Amino acid sequence: MKTRAIGLMSGTSLDGLDICFAEFEKSENSWHFKIIEAETIPYPEKWENDLRNSIHLSAEDLLALNSDYGFYLGKKVKDFIKKKNITDVNLIASHGHTVFHQPHRKFTLQIGDGRAIKLVTSIPVVYDFRSQDVLMGGNGAPLVPIGDELLFSEYDACLNLGGFSNISFKKTVKRIAFDICPVNIVLNKIAKDLGKKFDENGDFARTGKVDSNLLEKLNNLEFYRQQNPKSLGIEFCKKYIFPLLENVDSLTALATFTEHSAFQISKIFNENQLKKILFTGGGTYNSYLIEKIKSKTSAEIIIPEKTIIDFKEALIFAFMGVLKMNNEVNVLSSATGSSNDHSSGIIA
Repeated sequence: MKTRAIGLMSGTSLDGLDICFAEFEKSENSWHFKIIEAETIPYPEKWENDLRNSIHLSAEDLLALNSDYGFYLGKKVKDFIKKKNITDVNLIASHGHTVFHQPHRKFTLQIGDGRAIKLVTSIPVVYDFRSQDVLMGGNGAPLVPIGDELLFSEYDACLNLGGFSNISFKKTVKRIAFDICPVNIVLNKIAKDLGKKFDENGDFARTGKVDSNLLEKLNNLEFYRQQNPKSLGIEFCKKYIFPLLENVDSLTALATFTEHSAFQISKIFNENQLKKILFTGGGTYNSYLIEKIKSKTSAEIIIPEKTIIDFKEALIFAFMGVLKMNNEVNVLSSATGSSNDHSSGIIA
């Protein structure tokens, strides 16, 4: 039985909306996928600003943005379907845009009302994948390990280099996953001070000088000593990272933070004796960061085709929607720390 689904992903670095249309099929005990169409739609400046500043809104304005963004997502999907001449879409699965993520207080918020998407597209929508896990005592993140487990099992580990870097791998019989460190959410912010949206190929960082004192402070942050599972949000950066970088020259900050990310990521590979690792996410294009990671580990780093690099997360959210519709487990407690595996998401 084949299921055709559209996955929507908006990352913390606000590069744009990732839309992935894929087909999934289960044969005996294994799942197979095929990406049919995929596109990243950059946010207009107004939407980028609205989403970036959503954390500061009043309750009323945030509720209004939740609806508006839902209708915006619906319109973008409808345009995508028309442009690509897509037929037979069984469902849409939307991650939404994260505003708050505070699992220790039992809440996480991804805006973009799934009911609005359904009203615009007339296609069933699965949304709000994280809240149930947080209510069950989990981190509500990372969620992609279910896809790593069922769609990408030929690798020892899967690493995503996005706003934050996160990893998932099998430890004994269970798949564990956690956020390692911030990456693009910090690098992009510093690059903006230099008039660029991001540090292309890590060229700025390459010309900067690593500040060993700053590097030590970053590497000594309490988060890196915490046990798994654990997850990061923008709040962590605002509280611990940005204050450390405040009066630092931008090139020095980029060089030092790139070194810090590479150190934290390679440390996880080495400690867990990981051999073959699939790299995806926007940070995979940062050749300087990749060089730095390679210099610190003997693990084999696999960089796949561009579609997988760019759309793996959107693909896996589409897959999570398929699992939810079948009432199958789509969140692993070994990855999030919740009380048990479960089938998460709200169906509109």
